[in-house]
Amino acid sequence: MSEPIPSSTTSSETSSSVILRPRQSQWPAISMEDALKIVVETAQPIISKSVPANLVRPGMVLYEPVIAKNPIPPARTSIKDGYAVIASDGIGDREVITVTTAGSITTLKVTPGTCARVSTGAMIPAGADAVVQVEDTELIKHNNIEEQVIRILKPPKENQDIREIGSDVSIGQILLEKRCILGSAEIGIIAASGQRFIEIYRKPKVCVMSTGNELIDWTAEETPEGKIRDTNRPQLLALLNVHGFKTIDGGIVGDTREQLIQSIKVAFKFSNVIVMSGGVSMGEKDLVKSVLKDDFGFTIHFGRVFMKPGLPSTFATGTYENNDLRYIFAVPGNPVSAWVACQLFAIPALRKLGGYQNCFQTEIKVRLAEQIRLDLRPEYRRAWLSTTDNSDKESTISDNENIPLAFCTSHNQLSSFILSTRGANLLLKLPSKTESQQFLKSGDIVSALVIGQL
Repeated sequence: MSEPIPSSTTSSETSSSVILRPRQSQWPAISMEDALKIVVETAQPIISKSVPANLVRPGMVLYEPVIAKNPIPPARTSIKDGYAVIASDGIGDREVITVTTAGSITTLKVTPGTCARVSTGAMIPAGADAVVQVEDTELIKHNNIEEQVIRILKPPKENQDIREIGSDVSIGQILLEKRCILGSAEIGIIAASGQRFIEIYRKPKVCVMSTGNELIDWTAEETPEGKIRDTNRPQLLALLNVHGFKTIDGGIVGDTREQLIQSIKVAFKFSNVIVMSGGVSMGEKDLVKSVLKDDFGFTIHFGRVFMKPGLPSTFATGTYENNDLRYIFAVPGNPVSAWVACQLFAIPALRKLGGYQNCFQTEIKVRLAEQIRLDLRPEYRRAWLSTTDNSDKESTISDNENIPLAFCTSHNQLSSFILSTRGANLLLKLPSKTESQQFLKSGDIVSALVIGQL
């Protein structure tokens, strides 16, 4: 016979709360497709900010197009080292009346029977309408220092080897489109555009915290009995930093409602996104969902996802103080689950918040290097891509053999086994097992998300 449940708050309050906890999760496990759709549709890009053109950096995303304010080139310039001539003069001897190099200006005008020596990028003197390269000329007369007369050996054509004003870029031309991700080439284009300020999307600030009374900081010299080092926080901070997001270390939060509430409030003073690990499963100290829903009034869009690892992954949004929308990704406490869930949910959302047009990781096809037993849930296995080159094989190679091999990082893919993330640059997207398909064979083709350098 079961014990009666106390009706009032006594010394057995803790026991009664455990007795009353639900035995089944109230959160249905939704599909991965539905979860991703919710995350991306809910996340809205953050407002823009103006940045001096000389302070733009790789990874920034344009909020508005970059438009040329000046023509490129700004003057008629030579494409080659040679001589600026009048094309209709044809072949024959020419008097060299002036010299222009890149950046210099001449007021002399080329007239019939004369020419100007020019270097690549130099301004074309008035009167000239073609450039003859050095290789197509012969020196006839000099004063031991300068050329005085040269001979044109090949008849030039009008506009030959001349870059006209605005031939590369015209005033008002769109150089970079909105939502362009800036790289080294784009920064060079901005430098050439004549813009003094560039409007970019603000990047979201992300606070990363770990929950759990059992945790001690990973930098501690000793690990007391019953405690474990917090590995989630450093690995998630590093993951977000690799993707170029601004991160704040929210530390370790104890498993009490008061500590959770206070830590979330502090985090929201400095960030608009929180990634927190632990406290989302079915344990007596798993209070995160309850705190978000009851104490902050947040909407929990999903509290479980039918996937492996990361079943209890949670996504919630709500407003706080200034009515800006805040986002919380609460991921499981096991290190692999936390790492995978952050890759799958937080990264796409943060990319959307930061103005990225494509939120998701690149997806490729790979061949399995080994047999894999399937799980009831769709699984994201950690793997690395083979760099073996098949290009020297016979031309009879099959299409499948041209697809690269993927090797699982470890046979042990438990969510607690952190070494299974070591060296991973892929997440294999494995289907649920069925009665007719319990395994995937070596050589089978599957999709994989690229999560690291290949």
